[in-house]
Amino acid sequence: MRKAEEKKTKRIPEKLFSEVRKFFPMLTVDGIIFMDDKVLLVRRSEKPYRGYWVLPGGYVEAGETVEDAVIREVREETGLETEIEVMVGVYSDPKRDPRGHNVAILFILKVVGGEVRPEEKETSDVKYFKTLPEKIGFDHRKMITDAMRLEGSLKT
Repeated sequence: MRKAEEKKTKRIPEKLFSEVRKFFPMLTVDGIIFMDDKVLLVRRSEKPYRGYWVLPGGYVEAGETVEDAVIREVREETGLETEIEVMVGVYSDPKRDPRGHNVAILFILKVVGGEVRPEEKETSDVKYFKTLPEKIGFDHRKMITDAMRLEGSLKT
Protein backbone atom coordinates (compact mmCIF):
# COMPACT_ATOMS: atom_id res chain seq x y z
CA MET A 1 0.00 0.00 0.00
CA ARG A 2 1.58 3.30 -1.08
CA LYS A 3 1.06 6.69 0.59
CA ALA A 4 -1.71 7.66 -1.83
CA GLU A 5 -3.60 4.48 -0.89
CA GLU A 6 -3.09 4.78 2.86
CA LYS A 7 -6.11 5.52 4.96
CA LYS A 8 -6.49 6.47 8.57
CA THR A 9 -7.24 3.48 10.76
CA LYS A 10 -8.81 3.62 14.17
CA ARG A 11 -6.52 2.36 16.89
CA ILE A 12 -7.61 0.57 20.02
CA PRO A 13 -6.57 2.43 23.21
CA GLU A 14 -3.33 1.01 24.66
CA LYS A 15 -4.92 -0.01 27.97
CA LEU A 16 -7.65 -2.00 26.21
CA PHE A 17 -5.11 -3.47 23.76
CA SER A 18 -3.03 -4.69 26.72
CA GLU A 19 -6.08 -6.48 28.11
CA VAL A 20 -7.18 -8.00 24.79
CA ARG A 21 -3.77 -9.48 24.02
CA LYS A 22 -3.92 -11.49 27.26
CA PHE A 23 -6.61 -13.63 25.60
CA PHE A 24 -5.68 -13.72 21.91
CA PRO A 25 -2.40 -13.95 19.99
CA MET A 26 -1.62 -10.76 18.09
CA LEU A 27 -0.27 -10.75 14.53
CA THR A 28 2.97 -8.89 13.86
CA VAL A 29 5.41 -8.54 10.98
CA ASP A 30 9.14 -7.92 10.78
CA GLY A 31 11.29 -6.97 7.82
CA ILE A 32 14.94 -7.77 7.27
CA ILE A 33 17.08 -5.83 4.83
CA PHE A 34 20.52 -7.02 3.75
CA MET A 35 22.97 -4.64 2.09
CA ASP A 36 26.64 -5.40 1.35
CA ASP A 37 26.66 -8.35 3.80
CA LYS A 38 25.15 -6.14 6.51
CA VAL A 39 21.75 -6.29 8.19
CA LEU A 40 19.60 -3.27 9.06
CA LEU A 41 18.46 -2.99 12.69
CA VAL A 42 16.66 -0.33 14.72
CA ARG A 43 17.30 0.58 18.36
CA ARG A 44 14.12 0.46 20.42
CA SER A 45 13.03 3.54 22.37
CA GLU A 46 10.18 1.80 24.18
CA LYS A 47 9.74 -1.14 26.53
CA PRO A 48 10.21 -4.00 26.26
CA TYR A 49 13.84 -4.14 25.19
CA ARG A 50 14.42 -0.38 25.33
CA GLY A 51 17.93 0.27 24.01
CA TYR A 52 18.16 -3.12 22.30
CA TRP A 53 18.56 -3.61 18.56
CA VAL A 54 15.69 -5.30 16.71
CA LEU A 55 14.36 -5.82 13.22
CA PRO A 56 11.93 -3.12 12.08
CA GLY A 57 8.34 -4.27 12.39
CA GLY A 58 5.12 -4.08 14.32
CA TYR A 59 1.46 -4.97 14.53
CA VAL A 60 -0.75 -5.70 11.55
CA GLU A 61 -3.69 -3.29 11.57
CA ALA A 62 -7.30 -4.36 10.97
CA GLY A 63 -8.05 -4.53 7.25
CA GLU A 64 -4.36 -4.65 6.32
CA THR A 65 -2.49 -7.51 4.65
CA VAL A 66 0.72 -8.73 6.24
CA GLU A 67 2.55 -7.67 3.07
CA ASP A 68 1.25 -4.10 3.32
CA ALA A 69 1.93 -4.07 7.07
CA VAL A 70 5.62 -4.97 6.77
CA ILE A 71 6.19 -2.34 4.08
CA ARG A 72 4.38 0.28 6.22
CA GLU A 73 6.18 -0.62 9.45
CA VAL A 74 9.62 -0.61 7.83
CA ARG A 75 8.90 2.77 6.19
CA GLU A 76 7.66 4.22 9.50
CA GLU A 77 10.64 2.96 11.52
CA THR A 78 13.48 3.40 9.01
CA GLY A 79 12.39 5.90 6.33
CA LEU A 80 13.00 3.29 3.61
CA GLU A 81 10.65 2.28 0.82
CA THR A 82 10.87 -1.47 0.28
CA GLU A 83 9.52 -4.39 -1.69
CA ILE A 84 9.10 -7.96 -0.47
CA GLU A 85 11.53 -10.52 -1.84
CA VAL A 86 10.45 -13.61 0.12
CA MET A 87 8.77 -14.70 3.34
CA VAL A 88 11.25 -16.30 5.74
CA GLY A 89 8.93 -17.86 8.30
CA VAL A 90 6.38 -17.61 11.08
CA TYR A 91 7.52 -17.25 14.70
CA SER A 92 4.86 -18.24 17.21
CA ASP A 93 6.53 -19.11 20.52
CA PRO A 94 4.11 -17.71 23.14
CA LYS A 95 7.12 -16.52 25.19
CA ARG A 96 8.84 -14.60 22.32
CA ASP A 97 7.44 -11.27 23.59
CA PRO A 98 7.10 -10.44 27.31
CA ARG A 99 3.99 -8.31 26.59
CA GLY A 100 1.97 -11.30 25.43
CA HIS A 101 1.57 -13.90 22.72
CA ASN A 102 2.59 -12.25 19.44
CA VAL A 103 2.92 -14.25 16.24
CA ALA A 104 5.43 -12.71 13.82
CA ILE A 105 5.87 -13.20 10.09
CA LEU A 106 9.35 -12.34 8.81
CA PHE A 107 10.01 -11.08 5.28
CA ILE A 108 13.26 -10.35 3.44
CA LEU A 109 12.89 -6.93 1.79
CA LYS A 110 14.82 -4.97 -0.79
CA VAL A 111 15.20 -1.20 -0.66
CA VAL A 112 13.64 0.71 -3.57
CA GLY A 113 13.84 4.26 -2.18
CA GLY A 114 13.88 6.56 0.83
CA GLU A 115 16.62 7.54 3.25
CA VAL A 116 17.64 5.84 6.50
CA ARG A 117 16.34 7.81 9.48
CA PRO A 118 14.96 6.75 12.86
CA GLU A 119 11.28 7.20 13.65
CA GLU A 120 11.26 9.34 16.78
CA LYS A 121 8.65 7.57 18.92
CA GLU A 122 9.63 3.90 18.71
CA THR A 123 13.24 3.93 17.46
CA SER A 124 16.24 6.02 18.45
CA ASP A 125 18.68 4.79 15.79
CA VAL A 126 18.81 2.86 12.52
CA LYS A 127 22.04 1.18 11.51
CA TYR A 128 23.50 -1.50 9.24
CA PHE A 129 25.58 -4.14 11.08
CA LYS A 130 28.23 -6.45 9.63
CA THR A 131 28.69 -8.03 13.07
CA LEU A 132 25.51 -8.33 15.12
CA PRO A 133 25.37 -6.34 18.37
CA GLU A 134 25.22 -8.21 21.67
CA LYS A 135 21.89 -6.71 22.76
CA ILE A 136 19.25 -7.98 20.33
CA GLY A 137 15.64 -8.03 21.54
CA PHE A 138 12.87 -10.58 21.27
CA ASP A 139 13.80 -13.67 19.21
CA HIS A 140 15.29 -11.53 16.46
CA ARG A 141 18.73 -13.17 16.60
CA LYS A 142 17.08 -16.46 15.55
CA MET A 143 15.06 -14.64 12.90
CA ILE A 144 18.23 -13.01 11.50
CA THR A 145 20.01 -16.38 11.43
CA ASP A 146 17.07 -17.98 9.61
CA ALA A 147 16.95 -15.15 7.07
CA MET A 148 20.71 -15.31 6.49
CA ARG A 149 20.46 -19.05 5.79
CA LEU A 150 17.60 -18.50 3.38
CA GLU A 151 19.31 -15.53 1.71
CA GLY A 152 22.43 -17.65 1.19
CA SER A 153 20.43 -20.50 -0.31
CA LEU A 154 18.62 -18.10 -2.67
CA LYS A 155 21.89 -16.79 -4.12
CA THR A 156 23.20 -20.22 -5.15
